[in-house]
Amino acid sequence: MLILSAADVYKSVTMLEAIDAVATAYQEYSSHEAVVPLRVPINVPEHKGISLFMPGYSPRNEAVGVKIVSVYPENVKNGLPTIHALVVMLDGTTGKPVAAMEGGHLTALRTGAASGVATRYLARADANTVAVIGTGVQARTQLLAVCSVRNVKQVLVYDVNPEMAALYASEMQVQLNNLLGKEVAVTVAVSSRAAVADADIIVTATTSQKPVISGSCLKKGVHINGVGSFTPQMQEIDEDTVLLARKVVADSKEAVLAEAGDLIIPINKGLLKPDTIVEIGDIVSGKKPGRENDDEITFFKTVGMALLDVVVGNLVYRKAVEKGLGCNVSL
Repeated sequence: MLILSAADVYKSVTMLEAIDAVATAYQEYSSHEAVVPLRVPINVPEHKGISLFMPGYSPRNEAVGVKIVSVYPENVKNGLPTIHALVVMLDGTTGKPVAAMEGGHLTALRTGAASGVATRYLARADANTVAVIGTGVQARTQLLAVCSVRNVKQVLVYDVNPEMAALYASEMQVQLNNLLGKEVAVTVAVSSRAAVADADIIVTATTSQKPVISGSCLKKGVHINGVGSFTPQMQEIDEDTVLLARKVVADSKEAVLAEAGDLIIPINKGLLKPDTIVEIGDIVSGKKPGRENDDEITFFKTVGMALLDVVVGNLVYRKAVEKGLGCNVSL
């Protein structure tokens, strides 16, 4: 069995490779080929923690996997991370465990790749200005993914913590220059309104309970990737933006209707009809159209699914074997 650290996962797969894998996974999901059971939560009230078990099966990859994520907010008192994650992969043809890998970077990689797929199909072909709201781990891979599928020249970033925004801008300037082999201007905006005013692509990756952008600030033809909100009460994207969108696209329609406040809140108010939401897998497969003109506003909402962990985890495992990464152990 191959054991892969976060560094091994990082070295195994490029963002573009992950985007291609996730695009196929979305097709597999929307065509009802994949098996994605509901995640199983285990509450640990005496330690104020929760562990989530998220399994999935990809027939196209003959891969079975499970991601285990633990969230223990009290860990900070002991100098430990709040979140720990592990992905275990099985050979789908034999059931044999083949790999266990650190799940934090894998999660960021596959979530970034999800927006990369959406941007590929929904953003204008000439989109070159990106606004990023939020500067956490997810915001980093989100930007790398967007820049992997569009010729980005300028990035504006905003965070409620100016120091975090400045650090993000500095770090991503270097990463983008290395990735693209050219200079990309990454600057800090004074407000979210200023960041999105001229953006062709917007990424929101915050834990905000209330909207961080307003539909009144958007220009024609913008594409939005909503990543941060993941409960029915969280509303990162305001109702005006959702209503302005010509296309509202989800990774999983079932999941967003259960978890995404960005869509649940306007639906409950009678402002948005659930049957107008389409899945990105149907766009990738050609069953539904992607962007149809340069003026339409498009909105992609993702809450994540275990199938992406399985598909990208399988890719990481195969590439790690090719590159001689990780440590083999006998069970």
